[in-house]
Amino acid sequence: MNLIHYTKRSSAASCQKKWLARHLEGRTLVTRIGDGNLTIVIFQALLERLRNKRLVFVGDSLIRGQWVSMVCLVDSILPKTLKSMHSTANASLNIFKAKEYNASIEHYWSPLLVESNSDDPVNHRVPERTVRVNAIEKHAKYWTDADFLVFNTYLWWRRPLMNVLWGSFGDPDGVYKKVKMLRVYEMALRTWSDWLEVHVNRKKTQLFFVSMSPIHTRAEEWGADNGNNCYNETDMITEEGYWGQDSDPKMMQVVENVVDDLKARGLSVQILNITQLSEYRKEGHPSIYRKQWYPLTKEQIANPKSYADCIHWCLPGVPDVWNELLYAYIFHQ
Repeated sequence: MNLIHYTKRSSAASCQKKWLARHLEGRTLVTRIGDGNLTIVIFQALLERLRNKRLVFVGDSLIRGQWVSMVCLVDSILPKTLKSMHSTANASLNIFKAKEYNASIEHYWSPLLVESNSDDPVNHRVPERTVRVNAIEKHAKYWTDADFLVFNTYLWWRRPLMNVLWGSFGDPDGVYKKVKMLRVYEMALRTWSDWLEVHVNRKKTQLFFVSMSPIHTRAEEWGADNGNNCYNETDMITEEGYWGQDSDPKMMQVVENVVDDLKARGLSVQILNITQLSEYRKEGHPSIYRKQWYPLTKEQIANPKSYADCIHWCLPGVPDVWNELLYAYIFHQ
């Protein structure tokens, strides 16, 4: 890989715009770093790889951010008349279309992968989260013909117990039971893996699972004052091997076990392990600079860290790096 570094001073500000052009086997990636933002522009090579194909991201708002990142990476090279965006399936499925390439980059909202009472893409903040741990077809029918499937599910499981439903929502004969989260997580992933084994075209579809996306809500973990979070953080964590308490290795082990079992049955799922590299990026979250769904109270305004978003990621930013990894797998597998 040949690297070319140079800087460009912005005419609108005094900050330095740093550019990194990377030439990899005849393809060019250009990275721009400025004002604390990272933008990765992937040129025609990726769209050529996606010609006449579907790339579908499936999961929660974190993988939706990765989808937005991927759309932005290819959007800049497409004329307005040759791209479109639309939603379907009650806005659960959002589709970006590169018309000239007949390629689509899509996101399907399914935060727990299996069916749940949090499946509405807008009204999903429910006090009692419930999953139909053996039901996935309602969602999976929208993925069936994809050429590249990228899954995640983690954050929505983070509670000691999950409410599990055997039966249908609204069915008076349905059976509800509280089950330890880790056990339900495995049950859901087994349902997901069984569906993949039966329905995926092994000659066509490449499968990926994105590992845990870390959060930065406990500043004492990286040596800052107790009670603080990512608010006002401007530097990366420099401690080698740093690992936050909210990243659960036991959950990742469940994923690895399920993926290994699938491999033994002849179906390969590549794990995109983005956890460790993202752990260092406490300064990469939107913090207070995000859309507020409800008006802020006087108390919140007086204490900004109380409403800082230390879960999702700024764009451009960390999800662009995740997509560079995905790009490499898509291109070279």
